[in-house]
Amino acid sequence: MNEPIRILIVDDQRLMRDGLRILLEMEPDLTVAGEAENGREAIAAYEKLKPDVVLMDIRMPEMDGVAAIRQLHHQWPDARVIILTTFDDDEFVFEGLRAGALGYL
Repeated sequence: MNEPIRILIVDDQRLMRDGLRILLEMEPDLTVAGEAENGREAIAAYEKLKPDVVLMDIRMPEMDGVAAIRQLHHQWPDARVIILTTFDDDEFVFEGLRAGALGYL
């Protein structure tokens, strides 16, 4: 059996992180390696954990998702990031994709 895909969840809302963790860990091929509540924490967590995938909220305090994606790709060009957003704001999503995200949910 292959190693599970290690995921870092980044969202400023605790309830969203908890819900995602529960859903993701129901899948045997996925595991949540860590969580962060803003872009700054995401960068520190990525450096420490080196997850396979980052699920990144786009709008967060301190450092938003777009800035965090830029920083992650500057330091780790192979970082795989998927944008998470409940906002209907295409410009933020497009900025995140231009910054290096692979897609969005």
